[in-house]
Amino acid sequence: MSFHIRRAVPEDACTLAACHTACWQAAYQGIVPDEHLQHMPAALPQRTERFKQAIENGAHNYVPTCNNQIIGNLIFGESRDDDKPGVGEIGGFYLLQDYWGKGYGRQMMDFSIETLGRMGYNEIILWVFKENTRARLFYEKYGFTPDGAQKEIILGGQPLTEVRYVLHLS
Repeated sequence: MSFHIRRAVPEDACTLAACHTACWQAAYQGIVPDEHLQHMPAALPQRTERFKQAIENGAHNYVPTCNNQIIGNLIFGESRDDDKPGVGEIGGFYLLQDYWGKGYGRQMMDFSIETLGRMGYNEIILWVFKENTRARLFYEKYGFTPDGAQKEIILGGQPLTEVRYVLHLS
């Protein structure tokens, strides 16, 4: 299989929106309320437009592909957190379930860390649902550690806690 990561283009927006939905439905089952996950496809037009606008505005949005098919999404750039100016952030890291456990996630993480390092960042953060044990273990294998910051978001009427992880580049 031919694996490649490339910069997203506006024409990818619809595929990215559908991929994002499928990734959420697989990765967050049992974490995010089922009602929220089941209603995500109804928001595809709005999600498509958000992806298109972000790409057109220069967001660092990348797509991993396998045999020229989009199989996930990477979004990274400067931290959005007020207490972390000048720090890199992985804001989106998604891979379709059929591609889990095949090494693509490692290649995506290597690409993200290397690219953020080339962009001049010495520290990288990311946020992950507290209950997302699979993702947390994956990030910890890369040396990411929780820094104590947490935030609560409401999805489907249920509060969910996100924890912030940090990686210091040498």
